[in-house]
Amino acid sequence: MITLLDQETPDDIAEVLAQRVRMRRKEQKLTQAQLSRKAGVSLGSLKRFEHDHQISLQSLIKLSIALGCESELFSKKGYSSIQEVLDER
Repeated sequence: MITLLDQETPDDIAEVLAQRVRMRRKEQKLTQAQLSRKAGVSLGSLKRFEHDHQISLQSLIKLSIALGCESELFSKKGYSSIQEVLDER
């Protein structure tokens, strides 16, 4: 997994954040429509974020809270073994 600290530009960081939100949404088996309702964010905003990586900070926070990942969304993943690091490459 690419981490925020590995990125060089704001666009790169936005892309990683969008990937993380999409991954969490799919892990929880939520459609975009379901997550947008749960978070109180318009469906258009969520789609634009997942596709174009553009969203307001307020909406990003709402999505992360709805997914229960507000603390991990912006942090680097911790690994418990070397194998976990290798598996993500």
